Amino acid sequence: MSTPYVPLHLHSEYSLLDGAIKVKPLLEFAKENNMPAVAITDHGVMYSAIEFYRTAKEMGMKAIIGCEFYMHDGDIHEKNASHNPLYHLVLLAKDKTGYMNLVKLVSIAHCEGMYYKPRINMELLEKYSEGLICSSACLGGEVLQYLLKKDYDGAKAAALRFQKIFGEDYYIELQDHGLEEQKRTNPDLIKIANEIGAKMIITNDSHYLRKEDADWHDTLLCLQTNALKNEENRFHFPNNEFYVKTAEELRDSFKWLDKEIFDECIKNTVEIADKCHLILEMGKSPLPHYEVPAGYTVESYLDYIVHEGLKERYGEVIPKEIEERVRYELGIIEQMGFSAYFLITWDFVHFAKTNGIPVGPGRGSAAGSVVAYALKITELDPIRHHLLFERFLNPERYSMPDVDIDFCIERRGEVIDYVSRKYGEDKVCQIITFGTYAAKAAMKGVARVFDIPYARSNQLASLIPSEPKTHIDDALQPGMELKKLYDEDPEVKRLVDMSKAIEGIKNNTGTHAAGVIIAHKPLNEIVP
Repeated sequence: MSTPYVPLHLHSEYSLLDGAIKVKPLLEFAKENNMPAVAITDHGVMYSAIEFYRTAKEMGMKAIIGCEFYMHDGDIHEKNASHNPLYHLVLLAKDKTGYMNLVKLVSIAHCEGMYYKPRINMELLEKYSEGLICSSACLGGEVLQYLLKKDYDGAKAAALRFQKIFGEDYYIELQDHGLEEQKRTNPDLIKIANEIGAKMIITNDSHYLRKEDADWHDTLLCLQTNALKNEENRFHFPNNEFYVKTAEELRDSFKWLDKEIFDECIKNTVEIADKCHLILEMGKSPLPHYEVPAGYTVESYLDYIVHEGLKERYGEVIPKEIEERVRYELGIIEQMGFSAYFLITWDFVHFAKTNGIPVGPGRGSAAGSVVAYALKITELDPIRHHLLFERFLNPERYSMPDVDIDFCIERRGEVIDYVSRKYGEDKVCQIITFGTYAAKAAMKGVARVFDIPYARSNQLASLIPSEPKTHIDDALQPGMELKKLYDEDPEVKRLVDMSKAIEGIKNNTGTHAAGVIIAHKPLNEIVP
């Protein structure tokens, strides 16, 4: 059985086109190799946090949520290329407070500190340090940068500044990827740790999962930098040591380090994991506050609006069966706590309709609700068409109501602007999407990196079926043209193998065409 060890410096595929580690395979690898926990510290972002947390929980593993920040030593609002030194710093969440501080720091870095990279500074670090563990990071860290300039006193002073903020939760990080700069600075790092009384950890700056993944990670870097694989002066990693190492593999890298010190450093990674006990409440969606007129509660105002709508739909005298159905629906809506949800939805649909913005008739199970019909959220009479309300809302199965509404593509921005004004710009946003390499795109991208002529790459990509969600493997079945070429032509085999490795990896971000969040408090207090 290998020694327990916790990787604390790791870049997933969410460090777009820089990290190549997928969440589930990482957790499976950790489980197999006696790693009781694992951290993800993507560059400047927390995109992976929820997928990572959920998957780890399902697998009985501990997810340590972190981020490798870009530290600026001045005012983050200043946009000055001549004075923009950026240092790396790793922060890990110990608990909910720490997680919320990570959220806050990442949000500020992107919304206020963005200049080439999302930046934070010492002032922000002091303000949002509670519940966080800090480590000195890689060669890009401030302490290391001073050491590389042969300024030992500056390095020590930097370490003391961080230690003053984080106390016992500040760790000196040792790495050895066989680089001359690390061989030169590691003895000084150990000396600083001893002089200031800081504990040390050993990490490996992991950008891919296994050593054999180095080649396709390098191809990913070519795609990121628009370079050819055989170019001499392109950006690439110095060697193939940037993978997730076990304690035994790290011992091999740190042969030069006294065994007692090495063992202590490895033990300290487990100590950090033991300090982390983050619990996130999943599946609860607190509703935004809906301001109702004086004299009303949210429930009584919904009742009033619904009955006004019923008169328009069914006449001044509402038939008994419809009144009974509405009473039943409103009872369940109130019982499940969704009165505000219906008012919020009614309000922005009402805004669109009264401003001549075309709105669809409503789709999905919401068509089964007389309340939705009365509010003119949907345009189909559920009584006439014998539609069931229970398919939409059921107290036996708690889930948010799902109302599918279509707005005119040219004017939907006006609806979003209205919602932003009503609830506050800091509480409304559109949601992110992540682009991935589909089968054909992966093949064409790799072909370009390998300098394969465009016509040839097109011809090979055309051998992959065009149906949605088709994988390269689907084109490698016996008797298929690509399979024949794969078996006969080494160049095609290399191209296909590399494309298969890259297929499905995340490569860009975009804005979701339809998803808008309205939150109950400022978004940077909820999500990064």
